[in-house]
Parts: sequence; structure tokens; C-alpha cells
Amino acid sequence: MKKTLLLLNSVLLAMGTSGGPLVMRLYFIHGGNRIWLSSFLETAAFPLILIPLTISHLHRTSHHSPKPKLVSIKLPLFLASAVIGILTGLDDYLYACGIARLPVSTSSLIQASHLAFTAVFAFLLVKHRFTAYSVNAIVLLTVAAVVLALRSGGDRPSGESTRQYVIGFVMILAAAALYGFVLPLMELVYKRSKQRVTYSLVMEIQFVMCFFATLFCTIGMLINNDFKVIWREAKDYKLGETKYYVVLVGSAIMWQFFFLGAIGVIFCSSSLFSGIIIAAFLPVTEVLGVIVYKENFEAEKGVALLLSLWGFVSYFYGEIKQEREKNKKGCPETELPQSLPPNS
Repeated sequence: MKKTLLLLNSVLLAMGTSGGPLVMRLYFIHGGNRIWLSSFLETAAFPLILIPLTISHLHRTSHHSPKPKLVSIKLPLFLASAVIGILTGLDDYLYACGIARLPVSTSSLIQASHLAFTAVFAFLLVKHRFTAYSVNAIVLLTVAAVVLALRSGGDRPSGESTRQYVIGFVMILAAAALYGFVLPLMELVYKRSKQRVTYSLVMEIQFVMCFFATLFCTIGMLINNDFKVIWREAKDYKLGETKYYVVLVGSAIMWQFFFLGAIGVIFCSSSLFSGIIIAAFLPVTEVLGVIVYKENFEAEKGVALLLSLWGFVSYFYGEIKQEREKNKKGCPETELPQSLPPNS
């Protein structure tokens, strides 16, 4: 069952990683310009989690006696999830700011640096040990981001100033760093939880996180008067009013796939493995951005892509080698705490 859950959540995470940025960029390309609205959509589909939660509760009710509680999350875990939700809302805003200003192919390469941040914070928070391969991956991903920075503005969208482009670059990098912190933090919450962490509880945690992230972005929308201009923006949207709302709904669903998949992978494996899946599919997102939106692909992007792929391969090889050595010694499969007692 755990392997099946890992596979299912990995697929959801892969779909969200590639589809989320593409649909969000589609909104901005054809006339959308509401940053807070875009960040709101990244978690706004959280009520969808009620469907698997309801199914899970009915299953547990029919197979357990006495009947389990409808809500199992306790106050300490609720508060921790709320704090992470607010951090996620801030990360959503930073990411939306970057996507609004950068081509998908560029933003994806910068976002790949989150694997380096995840590795560092996983070491600090959950004591994941560095290896020569993980250090090599971090260095390569960092160099890839620097290569892109050296050609800052080379693929700047028409009508956008260099200042706006640089702001987008910085925002995406900040979003990568913050999410690289959130993933191990979520794993630390699992580790320190005094409750037995089940997949049903994980979905409750995800529900609370997305609720507070959405609340954070809703406050931003209210301050920015986004709710008052959505109908006007829909009428002026280049693809038409109906497709405007289709894009918004599609964005919300894709991002919910991403977040639900990420937290599920952490539950079934580790925060670092969740980061690896995200990083592995970012080159796919970049290629799709070039194909779908006809974005420029300069030599600098090619170099950055090769460095990123080299970093991913190095990291994957190191993890596989480390796991084989542990299996030979009869050690646990992974050093990272697991979310089923024991354990993005």
C-alpha cells in the first residue's frame, strides 16, 4: 500500500510540477496581471482534499471499532501546519511574481536550485548527511543559476524592463529557497509529532496548510482589490472570457496536484526525495515552455540545462549507491526519518 501511495503521489507531483507553471504562465501571457490572484490559485483548490478524506474516513469507519474520529489532527500539529501554510502562502506569492516576469524555461532552471536549498535544510533540520554526490549536485545547480544570471535579460519578454526581469529572477530564487526550507520543515513536523502519522492525517495536515496559505493570499487580494477587477480582466482577456475562467480553474487544479503529491511523497519517503522529483521534472517543464510558448533557447540556457541535468544525475547516482551500501550492511533504507512511525 505504501509503495502504491508513493507511486500515485509521485505522478501527482510530476503533473503539478510541469503543468502548474505552464498554466500560470498562460494566464500572464494573454493579459492576466494579478499577482495575488495567481498565488491564491496555487492552493485555492484545497477543498478537493475533502473527497479522499471522506473516502478514507468511511473506509476506517467500516473496518475499525470503535469508530474513529472525524478529525484526528490535534492542536500542536494544527498550529504547526498553520505556520507552514502561511510560509507556503508567502512562497506562492514570490513564485507568482517570478512567473509573471520570466519565461517558463528560465524560471524552471532557476527553480531547480531548490534541490540545493532542500539538501542544506534537510541537513540542518532532519540531519540528512551530505555525500560527495549531493555536494556536487548543489555546486552544479548553483553554477547553473549563476550562468543564467550572467545573461540577465537575454530572453526578456518584449515590453518588460531589465529591472522587472531582475525582480522576477530574484523572486523565483527566493521562492526556491523558501520551498527548500518548507519541505524539510514538514518532515520535521512529522518526526516530532506525538500523533501516529497516517496518510489520512497527512491529508488533514495538507488541508490545514492550504487553508492558511489561501487565507494569506486572500488577504493580499483584498488589500490589492483583486476581487473587484477579476470580472473586468476576464472580459479583456485575449483568449476570451470563458477560457479565462478555464485557465484559472486549471491552474488551481494543477497546483493542488503539486502540493498533494509533495506532501504525500514526504509521507511515503522523505522531503529530499520529494525535492528530487520536483527537480527532475523541471527540465521537462523548461522544454515544454520552449515548445508550447515558443520561448527563446539561448546558449546560456543550454549550458544551464546541462549543468542541472548533470547535478540531478549525480544526486540520483549518489542516493542509489548509498542505499545499496546500507542494504549490504543491513541498515534501514534511508537515513531520513519516515512519516509512518517511525515518518515530501
